[in-house]
Amino acid sequence: MNAFRNLAPLAWSFLFLWTSVQAKELPRAKPEEVGMSAAKLAKVDEVMLDFVAKKKLAGAIVAVARHGKVVHFGTYGKMDLERDKEMTEDAIFRIYSMSKAITTAAALMLLEEGKYSLDDPVSKYIPEFKELTVWENGESKPAESVMTVKQLMLHTSGLSYGFVGNGHVEQEYKKRKPLDHQGSLQGMTKTLSEIPLAFEPGSKWQYSVSIDVLGRLIEIWSGKSFETFLSERVFKPLDMKDTAFFVPKNKADRFTTNYSPAGPGKLRPIDHPARSRYLVKPSLASGGGGLVSTTRDYLRFLQMTLNGGELHGVRLLKKKTVRLMTRNQLPKKLMPIQIGQPPRKGVGFSLGFSVRVGMSEWDPSGKVGEFGWGGAASTHYWVSPKDDLVVVTMEQVMPYSFMTEWGVKKLIYDAVEK
Repeated sequence: MNAFRNLAPLAWSFLFLWTSVQAKELPRAKPEEVGMSAAKLAKVDEVMLDFVAKKKLAGAIVAVARHGKVVHFGTYGKMDLERDKEMTEDAIFRIYSMSKAITTAAALMLLEEGKYSLDDPVSKYIPEFKELTVWENGESKPAESVMTVKQLMLHTSGLSYGFVGNGHVEQEYKKRKPLDHQGSLQGMTKTLSEIPLAFEPGSKWQYSVSIDVLGRLIEIWSGKSFETFLSERVFKPLDMKDTAFFVPKNKADRFTTNYSPAGPGKLRPIDHPARSRYLVKPSLASGGGGLVSTTRDYLRFLQMTLNGGELHGVRLLKKKTVRLMTRNQLPKKLMPIQIGQPPRKGVGFSLGFSVRVGMSEWDPSGKVGEFGWGGAASTHYWVSPKDDLVVVTMEQVMPYSFMTEWGVKKLIYDAVEK
């Protein structure tokens, strides 16, 4: 009996710690508790189940949070069709370009610490960028403008990805493969410095490897590896416990299979968890597209942003910094943004997100002030500050499609009743 008395304080301490950890989860609530309609949100399930039934998707998750509370967390279909594995709330997805906002937030943390200024030349920290060239009229010539850190964040740097178009610059990206996951961030910047820019810095908006260069700058500013900085300064404080650049063996059973369309009503696997390169830690940590994550983890990151830089008493960013992240920073002459598709009229870009600045036929269900982005495997997210609303949708189909976002966005907004 005495032994149990001695253990009692330890047991209560353990229980206190356990409940404290549990309390850190975003609370769940009924939609009506936060001014939303459960009946209208149920229509989201109908749309998603229809996508799955028609094999437009293998599986998916749609999560909705309002006023900091999760009111909808729907799981649909399979995380692995061949093994008949049901989709689960803790499924791990390749989030590709959803990595970008996280990397930008990490860089802005170092801005607050005075490690750099947004208007600093990138060459101040990466010397090989001092003599960049621009491809113009069929030849390479010295760049007249200086690439800045802010231009990296805005995708106005002159860098490219190489997947839109087939000109000289695009061919060089395809040939040189600066983002080879077996390379290094330092090697990446050296390779990029040897490829001409697609345009003069600041003269155009073009989606690019800019955020991967930002990852290298984070290493230089912090004196730590990029992945270590993210782990210590972002993922651990926010308890983003499943977000990383690879999937460890003990989590592989939660990793989704990635698919591609194989004709009407058919999907074929293009990256299976048992054979995926994501099972091995890459030597090049891509801040522009290399992370895996869960719906839960990304909800936490977005809720921190919507809260003005803080979540559950942990502050990552100042409110004024978050305003930079969530308000359009592009001049009108560089808008609207476009990625090999029709122009996204009414959409600008901030330091980390696209931002809706006006209504148009592009995504007519969107709202002015909404910010968000997505990932190559058709993952999506958007935040509406006016509605205090966060939405994350996860799926595993390439190439990228707006099908889910456009399929459920109006339904979710319509469910907001007060």
